[in-house]
Amino acid sequence: MNLPSLLIVAFCGYAAVLYLLHLYTGPGRDRETLGSLAPSDSATMARLFAISLIGLFLEMLMIRWISSEIRIFAYFKNFVLIACFLGFGLGAAISKRRVHLIATAGPMLLFALLLALPGLHDAVVGLTGLIGATSQQMHIWGTEKPNQQEFEWLLAAMIAVAPLFALVVFSFVPIGQMVGSMLERAVQGVKAYSVNVLGSLCGILLYTFLCFLYQPPAIWFAVLGALFAFFFWRRWAALVIMFGSCAACAALLMLPPTGPARTYWSPYQKLTLVPVATEEGDLLSYSLLTNDSWYQQILNLSPEFIKAHPQYFEGYDVSWSPYNAPYHFAKAPQSVLVLGAGTGNDVAGVLRNTSAQVTAVEIDPFILELGKRLHFEHPYASPRVTIVNDDARAFIQNSHAKFDLILFSLLDSHTTASSYSNVRIDNYVYTVEAMSRARDLLAPDGLMVVKFQVENDWIASRLRLVIEQSFGRAPLETVSRIATLKQGTPGYMFLIGSESRLQSIRDNPELANHLFHGPSVRVALTTDDWPYFYQKHRGVPVAVLGLSALLLVLSVVLVGKMAPWTEAPSPLWNSHFFLLGAGFMLLEAQIVSKVALLFGTTWVVNSIVISGLLLLIVVANLVYGKWRSYPVALPYAAILIWGLLVYMIPVRSLLVPSAGFRILLTISVLCMPVLFAGLIFIRSFATVKFSGSALGWNLLGAVLGGILETTSQALGMRFLIVLAVALYMGSWVALSRVSAKEKVLTSTQTG
Repeated sequence: MNLPSLLIVAFCGYAAVLYLLHLYTGPGRDRETLGSLAPSDSATMARLFAISLIGLFLEMLMIRWISSEIRIFAYFKNFVLIACFLGFGLGAAISKRRVHLIATAGPMLLFALLLALPGLHDAVVGLTGLIGATSQQMHIWGTEKPNQQEFEWLLAAMIAVAPLFALVVFSFVPIGQMVGSMLERAVQGVKAYSVNVLGSLCGILLYTFLCFLYQPPAIWFAVLGALFAFFFWRRWAALVIMFGSCAACAALLMLPPTGPARTYWSPYQKLTLVPVATEEGDLLSYSLLTNDSWYQQILNLSPEFIKAHPQYFEGYDVSWSPYNAPYHFAKAPQSVLVLGAGTGNDVAGVLRNTSAQVTAVEIDPFILELGKRLHFEHPYASPRVTIVNDDARAFIQNSHAKFDLILFSLLDSHTTASSYSNVRIDNYVYTVEAMSRARDLLAPDGLMVVKFQVENDWIASRLRLVIEQSFGRAPLETVSRIATLKQGTPGYMFLIGSESRLQSIRDNPELANHLFHGPSVRVALTTDDWPYFYQKHRGVPVAVLGLSALLLVLSVVLVGKMAPWTEAPSPLWNSHFFLLGAGFMLLEAQIVSKVALLFGTTWVVNSIVISGLLLLIVVANLVYGKWRSYPVALPYAAILIWGLLVYMIPVRSLLVPSAGFRILLTISVLCMPVLFAGLIFIRSFATVKFSGSALGWNLLGAVLGGILETTSQALGMRFLIVLAVALYMGSWVALSRVSAKEKVLTSTQTG
């Protein structure tokens, strides 16, 4: 870690935070809100739609951009999302105060500078290692026994992370102020809230569209600048600030890279392609990095290349590389399934060693595109290969084909913890339920090979345990290395199939000589309820606890400074909206997680789910517009009943063969609580006359919900259902107390 660079990052961060905090707490803070008024209600609706679209577009941009570039934000669930909610909530809570657009423009520019300047970029990237040094449970860092120095690193990194988190928060305060003010001043409150939701939906769809065009962050900021220019067209000072800052960010992010590496942005991740040349200048291979971490290689293991470059394979039996070794154990398969096909190394291995038909499954379309364009053996051009662009779990869950050989192709074994932004690509692949379903796809005498980059004994023990639980027998194990430049990464291979197939391997002296049994370590079993494959035991790791505590302290400090608890007229109403926000955050997390099991953890699925949830909120608004006298106990009771049903009924029971019927079941069983939650919220929101303060407290509650989601690392995903329902019941108690208090006041005034 470069200490001077880290000090510069921390100094700039704290200076910017203190300046922005002074703007919102110093003299002149209570001037008229920028852009809150419009000449007519229809004009207000148009402006509300536009700023809502901008807000969600900026939120999606920041979540993905910051999490990809500063990996510490990606390794913890919802870190950036929590900051966005907190900033938006603070803005809505202080919607009557002056808007300072520099609070959005400044952090964007500062982040762009930190990420564009090599020395500072290395410092913020290094924060991940400093914070992770104490996380002996987490495979991403691999520390077994943290020492005092590593705890000191954790403290130093948290001190540096705090202002970065606060800057993300501040960047959303002006957006929250403008949205909150427009909602509060709108003549038709219900309609305005629906417009807000629909604008947010369009912001998500626009950003998703750019992602599927493989556009980089420079284009995202260019589009954002155009949106700000449209919104502030007649306010020249605001237009110059926002359009200028976005243009400056785009320019910084377009600076040409040094060296031969090229960076691309797929719908899922930042990809960096690095060509590797021989001493003579001939192209040997490509290295592919995701979010600046090594991911995979594009290799040439063709007989012609090996014969032409024997010096690079001297003393190495290429037939036992991870891409050729499976065919010593699986003789002449006729059908092969490759899960996590990547750029095509395993597919090329199938084509070299067999005459089989190949089904290649890969989640990232751009990685497939790189494989088609750049792989030396052109495996994806073969008529024997069927390409499936899908999530591995979704494919095995929905397929009914039978395969002689199933390959788990080093599937994401570079490790990804999990996050809202960098989709949990494989957390639901290495579970008992997933392996059991893969077992069902094996032909009667088929073989399954699970290849993984094992860096410590407990990861190997977990894979062994999951496979054994799924098949009812222990797998065979072997190890090989990836051949390139006499270097490589140890690749474990777990072999499993029928007992007769395994026995035939044991009985073959040549094959048995390559088998071994690694050390056994006690680990927690990964299931669909606890899918944290890269965490050794159940529990919330030290780094996660520390960062969660940091978020809580920062949230309390910022709320206390910018929107003091005494400002709001009714503490009971505040607690009601706060608990609604926390409960809804957990509801949404549950729904997204469960839908991932049914349809796959893909960007398309997540976009559709989030869009569907927003549309259900609009439906709730329409219901309220037609039937305002419905008893509030009705949606609360529906959420309680839903919670009991979803807790007891396994999600896999919804895996019916018909895709259309599965969608219908998903909407009716998993997504309906959003409609009930929407009915509760819109009724309460209308009662307080669409108060910006109420919206602010609701979004601040979502911060708590995001932090509470980490409890699933200890207690499992189903526990989040219990928490969500408990929070909603708590909001009901607060609402009942409000009603009782208002009845007493009414009777007193009448008397």
